Amino acid sequence: MTAQTLMYREIREIPDAIRRLLNEGREGIEVAADDLRRSAPHFISTVARGSSDHAATYFKYAAELTLGLPVASIGPSIASIYGTELQLGHSACIAISQSGQSPDIVEMTQSAAKQGALTVAITNETSSPLAQACKHNIPIHAGTERSVAATKTFVTSAVAGLALLAHWKQDKPLIAAIDQLPEHLENAVTYDWPTLRHALDDRESLFVLGRGPSYAMSNEAALKFKETCQIHAESYSSAEVLHGPVSIVEPGYPVLVLASRDASEGSIVSVADKLSQQGAVTFISSDHAQHAERLGFAKTSHPLTDPLSLIVSFYAFIERLAGERGINPDLPRNLKKVTETV
Repeated sequence: MTAQTLMYREIREIPDAIRRLLNEGREGIEVAADDLRRSAPHFISTVARGSSDHAATYFKYAAELTLGLPVASIGPSIASIYGTELQLGHSACIAISQSGQSPDIVEMTQSAAKQGALTVAITNETSSPLAQACKHNIPIHAGTERSVAATKTFVTSAVAGLALLAHWKQDKPLIAAIDQLPEHLENAVTYDWPTLRHALDDRESLFVLGRGPSYAMSNEAALKFKETCQIHAESYSSAEVLHGPVSIVEPGYPVLVLASRDASEGSIVSVADKLSQQGAVTFISSDHAQHAERLGFAKTSHPLTDPLSLIVSFYAFIERLAGERGINPDLPRNLKKVTETV
């Protein structure tokens, strides 16, 4: 099944999609970044759902770390259901949606613009209502994505947001690291974590942990476990899992820990090792674990780009796991490609 799925092919298209984004989309990113720098917003809001909201969470951490600006996720229903207008003057609003069609995302973004926010759309559809509603539109250049499970649109959305921040900050080392990403992602897609697949043979539930930017990836991974493999997965920050959720961990309980090589690595490794010592079957993407099993990972040239290589390796893993469980990841039950909410 693996070589025949749309998801398999689209995962392997990710490096080329990033090349297109960085080549064809650079000018639009730079124009939006220049406007954001001139406007000097006091804070940033994001509007998104599903995988796009995980890309927004990644954007949040990256923005706070690079710009020092607070970032808040706004529930689209504030405008579409409750009809409330937020005080968003002197702010920037980043709306992320691969289709750009969901009415609640569009309405919340329009409300933000009405209140004085500088609006930027990150979308795969340049003629979509969301793109038309925003002052700036950053096409992610992912090409057609036919599998229901978003993979290349998630990664290109995350990279587009990170590139916007890098050019806004005029951070040359980060810009260089982003430009090197396609090469690193070619490597990342070769990891599919066979020991983890084997450990999940008869399991129906697990934890996925991250911290900082990698927490966004643990959210995305937990969604994909449900979406493509019908496995119940809960995502937690490694800082939160010991505060209550750990109570359900019993001997043999599987835990996947997505650790980046940044300031959080020491703390997240410590939690992974502790869970392993408590009997969990714990896997971690770090060379520093003493008790948790180490997963191979593709290193990049910047702490903020490491989470992107991790999620690409995870996608290769989860697509193969779905096939081994006899599930077609292209056709998850009860789901369709575009979900429109109001």
